[in-house]
Amino acid sequence: MRIGDYLASGRTSFSFEFFPPKTQQGVEALFDTVAELRRLDPTFVSVTYGAGGSTRDLTIDLVGRIKREIGLEAMAHLTCVGSGRDEIRSVLARLHDAGIENVLALRGDPPKGATAFTRPADGFGYASELACFIAERANGFNFCLGGACYPEGHTECADPDADLRNLQHKVAAGVEFLITQLFFDNDGYFDFVARARAAGITIPIVPGIMPVTNVAQIERFTAMCGATIPPALRQVLDPCADEAAVVEAGIAYAAAQCRDLLDRGAPGIHFYTLNKSAATVAIMRQLDGLALVS
Repeated sequence: MRIGDYLASGRTSFSFEFFPPKTQQGVEALFDTVAELRRLDPTFVSVTYGAGGSTRDLTIDLVGRIKREIGLEAMAHLTCVGSGRDEIRSVLARLHDAGIENVLALRGDPPKGATAFTRPADGFGYASELACFIAERANGFNFCLGGACYPEGHTECADPDADLRNLQHKVAAGVEFLITQLFFDNDGYFDFVARARAAGITIPIVPGIMPVTNVAQIERFTAMCGATIPPALRQVLDPCADEAAVVEAGIAYAAAQCRDLLDRGAPGIHFYTLNKSAATVAIMRQLDGLALVS
């Protein structure tokens, strides 16, 4: 199934994102999580791609197994970092052979220890270039392409208008749908969507949601990605006396956030799960109109 076609149909999408674990025990735990979330009948799941392609082989293996063994549509993340055209072409061939139809084209973060992104020899410096390379089908493949977008702006682009122009380039290159960076202020998301529509970007923009389960962790994530923790969320988290209270408050906030997004016309929700199921399951159970599979 091509995710772009599903979203274009107007049906609401729920999807889950995972990252490749570092150990075999972690892989087994991930598949337990995927099996648990399978009961929620997601539109698709995605698997990230480590900095510098460090998890390339495991990403390819995981998306293939998830689709083949669990029966869920799977999307592989693919980055520009550390890879030339031949290596990217090889990855695309392996994904194609694994039955994967959807790819999220990203520039990617610098490898650990590097302070800035470096364009690889015979490679790409921007997600739009990678998307164009994949979409041209010169490799003999026909993937549905997704892309990332940043309601609060990319950390390396201080000019919102320039950031939006970069997004236009990405869409023009062949991206069929967008998934946002995590955020906690829905008005900011809808303002961003309105700006994108005014700029001629008409493809679906799916909000990315990360339930707060650990305050230090979410502060670290938001500092890295440029997202903000709004006062409304601070007011919910500050009174929490322990981790259990944080988890409960984070789930309640995310559920209300998701309900508001859907009520106001968002095409779906993409959950950043951190390879855990409990918070996502709890949120989905609170959303009206969901039929869970027993």
